[in-house]
Amino acid sequence: MEDFSAFVGLSRTTVSKYFNDPDSVRKNTRSAIEAALKKSDFRPSMFAVNLNRRRSNILGVIIPNSTDPFYMALTRRIELIANEAGFLAFVLSSDGRAEMEDQAIQTFRSMNIAGAIIAPLGVQSHHRILAELGSSIPLIYVDSPLDETSSFVGTDNRQSFRLIVDYLCRSGEPPCYFAMPLVNNNASARQVAYVEAMQQFKMTPSIVPVTDVRSWDFEKFGYDEALRILKGQGFPTKTVLCANDRVAFGVIAATYQLGLKVGHGADCDIRIAGHDDHPLSRYACPPITTVAQNYNEIGRLAIELLLQRLDEKSPAAKQASGRILLNAELMLRSSA
Repeated sequence: MEDFSAFVGLSRTTVSKYFNDPDSVRKNTRSAIEAALKKSDFRPSMFAVNLNRRRSNILGVIIPNSTDPFYMALTRRIELIANEAGFLAFVLSSDGRAEMEDQAIQTFRSMNIAGAIIAPLGVQSHHRILAELGSSIPLIYVDSPLDETSSFVGTDNRQSFRLIVDYLCRSGEPPCYFAMPLVNNNASARQVAYVEAMQQFKMTPSIVPVTDVRSWDFEKFGYDEALRILKGQGFPTKTVLCANDRVAFGVIAATYQLGLKVGHGADCDIRIAGHDDHPLSRYACPPITTVAQNYNEIGRLAIELLLQRLDEKSPAAKQASGRILLNAELMLRSSA
């Protein structure tokens, strides 16, 4: 910046004003700077500029899996709204590993980010490191809350499981529950929600015993466990409610491997339902009956909540630290 200021023949303060807001300098000054930019090909370092600010215009986003279409859709929504508000959203993946989540946090701290949205690993997360981050910048959790007090935007598991359990009980055999690996707080919250829903409808909960595997490879987990169960005593009922659609993908693949027909009808051997309405669920074979998380709305509300907390002058900023739970929608398809 010093070299460029000397090259254009203006003070560094004037040049800095231009880069922060081109309209803040006079027209002839702006023209001189823009002509010098073309000659020198100089561009200020975005990271250096943000490190020098009291508050940067960079937002951090951390997700467990960058290849999962659910998280891709969620972050796309966040990035779009952040850009419209004048912020740059950088997305890093923890790849389902606590050490990678820690590394992403340290990277963002070194970038002097203004705030962050995180889909935490939860059970594996190092809570102290996340708490330190949350004490220094506004922090919003999505998909799964870190704890009962953290700012969070996500689906109301109690409502969503009441919805699908009610449908499955009314349309056929009551469902048994096929859990997901215990990798985040959703794993335990959804099992509790299933039990509560079954009890509410005067049904006996039936939780399928599964191996304690702490893996984010949900499809493989569902496939391996379903094969083991089906080759043994089988499921306790002909209706299986999976904790999420990715587990359901694996369970459906296992039933296909063993020649079983999945669906709703007298000629079908088993019904399989899921949760989330994963973007690929409608293209499964058969398409999966599930409850839809509104990932576009989760992304929108999370970034708007974060922007409110960043706006210190906003009357809503002080009230923007709570929780937003969204209702899910039943998606009826061929699998159940």
